[in-house]
Amino acid sequence: MKLILKYLKNYKSILLLNVISVFGFALVELGIPTIMAKVIDTGIINSDINYIKKMGLIIGFISIVGVLGTILLGYCSSRISSGITRDIRNDIFKKAQEFSHTEYDKFGVSSMITRTTNDAFVILQFTNTLLRTALLTPVMFTVSLVMILKTSPSLSLVLAVVIPFIILGVMIIAKTSEPLSEKLQRRLDKLNRISRENLTGIRVIRAFGNDKHEGERFGETNESYADVSKKLNKLMAVSQPTFFFLLNVAIIAIFWISSKMINVGTLQVGQLVAFIEYLFHAMFSIMLFSMVFVMYPKAQVSANRIMEILNEESIIKSPKNGVKETEIKGLVEFENVSFTYPNGEAHVLKDISFKAKKGETIAFIGSTGSGKSTLINLIPRFYDVTEGSIKIDGVDVRDYDLKALRKKIGFIPQKTLLFTGSISSNIRFGKKNAETGEVEYSAKVAQAYDFISRKPKRFDEPISEGGSNVSGGQKQRLSIARAIVRRPEIYIFDDSFSALDFKTDAVLRKKLKSETKDSVVLIVAQRIGSIMDADKIIVLNEGEVVGIGKHKDLLKTCEIYHEIASSQLTEEELSNE
Repeated sequence: MKLILKYLKNYKSILLLNVISVFGFALVELGIPTIMAKVIDTGIINSDINYIKKMGLIIGFISIVGVLGTILLGYCSSRISSGITRDIRNDIFKKAQEFSHTEYDKFGVSSMITRTTNDAFVILQFTNTLLRTALLTPVMFTVSLVMILKTSPSLSLVLAVVIPFIILGVMIIAKTSEPLSEKLQRRLDKLNRISRENLTGIRVIRAFGNDKHEGERFGETNESYADVSKKLNKLMAVSQPTFFFLLNVAIIAIFWISSKMINVGTLQVGQLVAFIEYLFHAMFSIMLFSMVFVMYPKAQVSANRIMEILNEESIIKSPKNGVKETEIKGLVEFENVSFTYPNGEAHVLKDISFKAKKGETIAFIGSTGSGKSTLINLIPRFYDVTEGSIKIDGVDVRDYDLKALRKKIGFIPQKTLLFTGSISSNIRFGKKNAETGEVEYSAKVAQAYDFISRKPKRFDEPISEGGSNVSGGQKQRLSIARAIVRRPEIYIFDDSFSALDFKTDAVLRKKLKSETKDSVVLIVAQRIGSIMDADKIIVLNEGEVVGIGKHKDLLKTCEIYHEIASSQLTEEELSNE
């Protein structure tokens, strides 16, 4: 409820209109039975046609008011619930943009998608029901109860017997449904995770012939989700038949008691008709209100999951009054940097120190798991160092405004990602207001212009989801163009040439050399050929620096580098070095 009340404050005027429509609807529903009782007891019994016509006109007018009230109630509740759900999703998305990699690892992508979509939808359903019934049912029940007592205190004892059974049933259903709802959402998280893995890894699954295994894995999870869902739906399905059963029992009891009262003249037929209508509205109000309590546990679970996201504080924050501009340009310094992943035990990086100046190219090489990608992920503050400091232009990265820090960097990640749109929009992702000439120039430098020119729509050629309609090498070149158009102070290439052929790699590096002469270039690579010309090569092994120097020097002084080079270069190439 706290979550809904928080967002409900933004819709005060529509909420007021919602309250007005509730009273209009209640007036109609309870006014008509009262008038009908008078029509029967006064008009029909006395054969007073004029009175019947007069009352008929009043009923017609009240009915029109009721229709308008119903329409207004539906409009207001739908408008508010839809608006609240939209605001919740916007806030979840905004919060997700602030998260560091640590928070993403904590929640998981699939769970965050479920919370943004399914959990928000549950809140929408609950809010809509709440706005339709939370105000309406207390008004309906209170007025119905007053009218019941006024019409016949004796018959009202029937209601006093039935209501406790309804309340008891609601409490049992609400208590039982809460753990089921929580379990259902967890199963949905798992179902989404398996679906996502299956869809993104479809090529690997087919290549290894594991279609059947994946089908069975999905089927088991889907079956477990369906089992919990069935239990919850069966529980919900019990409430309505039980209500109507109790209503029918109450009506039978009323007819049995009222028949004797009519015989002795203590109750009129019109009063009996009105009493049954009041009884129906009183019990129906309780049932409607009970639906709120039945839905509440599921909504509470979803609200808690959403609040977990909204209340989560990112480990990496932009400091107040963070540095935005510096006098020095193009300087990266690592000073005794060590790093341990959150909840990790051992250091992934240990006592790393080096300096990179404007115009220099610094390369990192080492065996798989040596910490190369982890090291460069510390520069844009995807993670924060555990010990030591990283300085850019003489300022610790933790003292920078995050946007200003990342604006200095052109990052080409190890796993290339393109967005749905066009080739042009993907390149402009690096600089939104880039001119057409800038886009084309960056594509030429990245050696992407030739294949783009062969496309039917050239730079307007659509890119499918995840860039599935372009090759791995084309993806990498577009990602490089995206960084080049940004004109950053620091280029970070995280194994960004791995999908390129040797010829394209050589031409691209030559073009980049002149393009990045006023920038710092940091390259993570597996291929010796991509980094041989670097000003400084840093060799990593198990998170430690085991060699720093140029290619020729490292061949003589660093055993690990020599081993890597020996596995990639011929004896002749090694001897020439």
